Parts: sequence; structure tokens; C-alpha cells
Amino acid sequence: MNDRNGIEILDETECWRLLDETMVGRLAVDVGGRPDIFPVNFVVDGTSLVFRSGAGTKLASAVLMHHVAFEIDGYRPTERTAWSVVVKGWAEQIEEMNSVFAAEELPLFPWAADPKPNFVRISPHEVTGRRFHVLDQVSPDSSIGWEPVHAAPGAVIPEPNVEYHPGSPFMRPS
Repeated sequence: MNDRNGIEILDETECWRLLDETMVGRLAVDVGGRPDIFPVNFVVDGTSLVFRSGAGTKLASAVLMHHVAFEIDGYRPTERTAWSVVVKGWAEQIEEMNSVFAAEELPLFPWAADPKPNFVRISPHEVTGRRFHVLDQVSPDSSIGWEPVHAAPGAVIPEPNVEYHPGSPFMRPS
């Protein structure tokens, strides 16, 4: 279904498919009355999301405040489409021993060196998504992972097999 601006509203099945294909998302929580966002790697477990966390602000905010939002997005350069999925739901720390054992069997491993012994489950009450066509006049550059059609002078083009951290798509003099 498309809205009046030509944005495709994704059904819940498509949203779950995209969630299942994605490894990293952003967890939005309330920290002392202010929003904060944390990148987390996660897995889909049935009709919920599970991520690991160490002790700290992210864990405390997610499980003490309970109501969270979680977002993923992506793009398909060959189709010139971009998409976003938002999950709103309740977060709770997995504490029951059999549930912890089950969570430990999930293909979910910490990416950072610091310990992440806690598992958190997001049980959604709303899953929404949308997809849109990237305008033909837009020439995405390599800073977002698309190969430029015609690289502008000074454009940053990552080399294959070299770690790349996108910032500004163009180098500028100091």
C-alpha cells in the first residue's frame, strides 16, 4: 500500500523479514526524561527481538522504563530504494534460568570486548515500516555505500578491503 507521497507502507510480514535479515539496529530509550539511542546487534526470536547488554545506562533504561523503540533501516542500490522499520514495545531482562539458557543458544554474540552477560527481550506491540524510491536526480555517493556514477572532485571513495568510516562525503580543506 502506498501513501499519498508514494511511500510504500510495509505490512508486518515484510517488516519481520527485514528485521530477520538485519544484524544491527538502534535502541531508543528514556534516560532521565531525555531520549537516548544505542546501536545494538540483535536477533529475531519468534515474534520478539533479543540483544545482549552489559550493566549500565542502556540496560537500566531499557528494562527499568520498559517502553522502548527500536529502528533499523537500509537501502537497495540496484533498486534505488530505501526502507525503515520501527518496533515499539516492552523491554525486559531475561532472567528465568531456562530462558537464559535458551537465549544463550541464539546466534547472538557481543561485538565489543566488554562483557555483555545480560539478555534483553523486546516484545513488540507495534511493528511498522516504509519503503521509498530514491529520486532519480539523486546520485548517492560512496559515503553511504553506493558506488558513485560519476565521482565528484575530492569525493571520498573507500578502497576495497580497507576499513572505512564514512563522515562527510567530500574532503574539505581545514
